[in-house]
Amino acid sequence: MFDWLPYNTLVVLIGVALLGACSGVIGCFAVLGRRALVGDALSHATLPGVGVAYLLAGGKHFAFMLVGGFVSGLLGIGVLAILKRFTRIRDDAAIAIVLSTFYGGGIVLATLIQQLPRGGQAGWDTFIYGQSTGIVWDDVQWILALVLATLVVVGLLFKEFKLVAFDSAFAHVQGWPDRVIDFAMMLLLLVVVVTGLPAVGVLLMAAMLIVPASAARFWTYRLSHMLFLAAAIGSGSGVAGTLLSSFVPRPTLPLGPCIILFTALSFITSLLFAPERGLLARFYARRRDRIALLADLRASKETL
Repeated sequence: MFDWLPYNTLVVLIGVALLGACSGVIGCFAVLGRRALVGDALSHATLPGVGVAYLLAGGKHFAFMLVGGFVSGLLGIGVLAILKRFTRIRDDAAIAIVLSTFYGGGIVLATLIQQLPRGGQAGWDTFIYGQSTGIVWDDVQWILALVLATLVVVGLLFKEFKLVAFDSAFAHVQGWPDRVIDFAMMLLLLVVVVTGLPAVGVLLMAAMLIVPASAARFWTYRLSHMLFLAAAIGSGSGVAGTLLSSFVPRPTLPLGPCIILFTALSFITSLLFAPERGLLARFYARRRDRIALLADLRASKETL
């Protein structure tokens, strides 16, 4: 069935399709819970951990660098929680502080590493912009395991995630451990971010989480349908971006931006053509209401 695809391209395609589906599902809860920018903050917060892991390992150890990014992301979650719990700083300001501070620290470490004897081989472009050649079959197996584990957790905690995403204050009043559930949600968000770093990179991973979910929101009022649509959009964008990146010979197109372009295309399509919430549907609905109103006014005048 896929004989026309080179083996490396097929491996990358499977990996980013799985990643896109998982990102879409987790991104739905982030969008509904007004945590859209948290994914962006966490993706940037992983960069210092990647640099520290490189220095501790004494070289490019891919798995170790991902673990370092995960630990750094956990620290970012902790800083966000502290700022929210013990200060009067608003959520958007706290996210901006974490994003800019951690990313600045990561860039400083990257500059220092590039000056080391073997620093040019650190592979920072892979983590910042994404790189299709960095995904091998072993990575796909790890992605599959993480995706399945994430979806299992979502299935087990679906009711809790749904409640906290829509109304965390109501969940707190009802006695639900809303902070624990929110932390679990952010932890899953971090897992997806770290998993997607090799393919999409730090700068664009937030778009993989948010754009498919935002596009799916235009098409349905049901969360279960939204999860399915977001997974389909994320997976389809990953496949389309991989094919575009692989089959355009010159110039060589980076994988991450290609994927994001297709997610943006899906969002624009949803924004314009969704049956009830799309701009065209709303335009024709207002026009129909206006015509009906004028007809009623005309009929009233004739009656008088």
